[in-house]
Amino acid sequence: MILPKVSAPNLEPSMTNIFHLYPNQSWVSLGRADPEEELSLTFALRQQNLERLSELVQAVSDPNSPQYGKYLTLENVADLVRPSPLTLHTVQKWLLAAGAQKCHSVITQDFLTCWLSIRQAELLLPGAEFHHYVGGPTETHVVRSPRPYQLPQALAPHVDFVGGLHRFPPTSSLRQRPEPQVTGTVGLHLGVTPSVIRKRYNLTSQDVGSGTSNNSQACAQFLEQYFHDSDLAQFMRLFGGNFAHQASVTRVVGQQGRGRAGIEASLDVQYLMSAGANISTWVYSSPGRHEGQEPFLQWLMLLSNESALPHVHTVSYGDEEDSLSSAYIQRVNTELMKAAARGLTLLFASGDSGAGCWSVSGRHQFRPTFPASSPYVTTVGGTSFQEPFLITNEIVDYISGGGFSNVFPRPSYQEEAVAKFLSSSPHLPPSSYFNASGRAYPDVAALSDGYWVVSNRVPIPWVSGTSASTPVFGGLLSLINEHRILSGRPPLGFLNPRLYQQHGAGLFDVTHGCHASCLDEEVEGQGFCSGPGWDPVTGWGTPNFPALLKTLLNP
Repeated sequence: MILPKVSAPNLEPSMTNIFHLYPNQSWVSLGRADPEEELSLTFALRQQNLERLSELVQAVSDPNSPQYGKYLTLENVADLVRPSPLTLHTVQKWLLAAGAQKCHSVITQDFLTCWLSIRQAELLLPGAEFHHYVGGPTETHVVRSPRPYQLPQALAPHVDFVGGLHRFPPTSSLRQRPEPQVTGTVGLHLGVTPSVIRKRYNLTSQDVGSGTSNNSQACAQFLEQYFHDSDLAQFMRLFGGNFAHQASVTRVVGQQGRGRAGIEASLDVQYLMSAGANISTWVYSSPGRHEGQEPFLQWLMLLSNESALPHVHTVSYGDEEDSLSSAYIQRVNTELMKAAARGLTLLFASGDSGAGCWSVSGRHQFRPTFPASSPYVTTVGGTSFQEPFLITNEIVDYISGGGFSNVFPRPSYQEEAVAKFLSSSPHLPPSSYFNASGRAYPDVAALSDGYWVVSNRVPIPWVSGTSASTPVFGGLLSLINEHRILSGRPPLGFLNPRLYQQHGAGLFDVTHGCHASCLDEEVEGQGFCSGPGWDPVTGWGTPNFPALLKTLLNP
């Protein structure tokens, strides 16, 4: 979209809405950016009718509603949330007056991405001061402002936030753990592979995609790393021999770079395609190669700009809630709500820091992560085998992220389950450590410990993190969607209202173990503990595929 020629706006000099950079210790400033250097900024325009959108999500996601499964198209969503003509006109005039070039919008018209020089951007957003930063495991270079920016008062009612100033790219929390010690190897497995997952979760060789439906699934990658087709092919040769599968990704959306393969990227693709075997798979690759780009924001905009999307998306990305501005977190939550209205199943990893920990006014508190804490996504925690080398019952993986949001109130669909946990758990941490009235997560879990991954043609053992459990759970939901689509039913869509109504039917309840938290005298490193039913460590539990299929197939 190119901006039309319009007269410059009469902007009042008074300013409002101050947006801050939250300090990130792992990024180092290299000094001020050249004023003539160009960067890309994303303007999130204020949307309309969000209460109505929320009501529609509830109606299409609740099995007791006559609207269940009657999802909105992207065009329906656009008609509902599109910014008002006044907002569109005001923002366009403001950007045109600042000299913004090559502006592109999305179908819903609620995001606008423009190129400006550093000089123009600093004039447009008083207070902003752009620096080059370097950081992250791959020494990534980005341009960010360490200072807060302000929006002119006339713009405040029309712009939620400006992206590309403050948030740094995420880094992977995946870990390669030391190999457990064992004596004797009769009947043992030597790490989690597709066959171990299929055996534990009761899949047969027949539990694969038919190859005849229009079913598809996707994973999204935001780290500056890539998967390699050759790694996927080798992984399937090594581990995919006993089930039908696809040997290549159907579609890559975005830039798939030529760099070395990353373990995270390899893991996502290999386990989504072996759990959701023989199902068409897309990869969203948003490495954020340009220094001003925010990869997660790019992905959200891609969702708002494509009518036909895969039904299941798995995402291993998260930030601490407290590191994000209120404007940003609320707007991203709205984007996730838009996806739910369209019948997309979004699965997010719960994180690998247990309950987390940070200090507030000298007192420790648990530290929830987002988007895991969004009420519009299904969040996946992590488990380990009770006996590391035997396919046995699962217990908590101590890294499994979980807890209670400090931003989002508890949604109605989980009211009963969470109240029951809070009233019956014998190991509840002190109430000062968490917000008992917040959205509680995760919702479900799967194995997250001891995976084999092929990366740069090398098989790597003992890879662990909820980045592993999330694509596994997503792949199994894709298999259930396959049955639903072939029998003329809509895909599952936003799963949580149904999941909680059915009290975790079709899942193995995980009842042993606690996850990590603050290392202090009061909680001594222990967060929440799992127990019967739902808990904020493993949710409702891990998939028992035949039972889950039976539970979710009808209506």
